[in-house]
Amino acid sequence: MHNLKPIRERLGVTQQAMADGIGCTQGNIGHYERGQTLPPDMARKVIDFSASRGLAITFDHVYGSAALPELLQPEPAKAGG
Repeated sequence: MHNLKPIRERLGVTQQAMADGIGCTQGNIGHYERGQTLPPDMARKVIDFSASRGLAITFDHVYGSAALPELLQPEPAKAGG
């Protein structure tokens, strides 16, 4: 079992946006979310995509029971300088 849907929801992206980000189809994401096995190479792409969106996860978050971390918010720009 895997945690793709909770990861996608934490990122706040659609199935299509995740599919575009990891190089598959929206249909693939739907199948994975309904229980199809998520191959390790796709899990690695999910980890990389998540990191690029501010969510630092590992294989333990994808496949295990590790709690998902909070999404990192970009630091606000400082005025002045």
